[in-house]
Amino acid sequence: MKATRPGLLVGIVVVVALLTWILVKQFYSELPYLPWTAIPTVLLLAVGEFYSAVMTRARIARKPNTKPVEPLAVARLAALAKASAYAGAAFAGIFGGFALHTVQLLTRETPRSEFFISAGSFLAFVVLICAALFLEHACKVPKSPDDEKA
Repeated sequence: MKATRPGLLVGIVVVVALLTWILVKQFYSELPYLPWTAIPTVLLLAVGEFYSAVMTRARIARKPNTKPVEPLAVARLAALAKASAYAGAAFAGIFGGFALHTVQLLTRETPRSEFFISAGSFLAFVVLICAALFLEHACKVPKSPDDEKA
């Protein structure tokens, strides 16, 4: 499995944000209010992935007081990290596009609160993307000294 490229994730965020901005611009009055619950939920997911990355990295490096990690578990964590990074990029784009539209309407009360919710959700998904990339990096097997000599 190849490593996730951050440039591709940024491209996904930008494209999805522009598409969302176009759609929200046309249908804003028909959309329901944004829920604020996405922010703490995504941040908890990011904390879980960050903790998994730290623990996996220590177990792969065979630090003292850690058990060896199963290779299949590492593969599953790497797949989780890759999926989280791409899903986080898509959702960051959605909330970013929503924030782009509502930033123009900050003088009204409802769009102002929706701007802060969408901007906070965007930042939470960026944190999730960073945690996912760190987890993916932690799942790499370090090179052995024999590999470096060859």
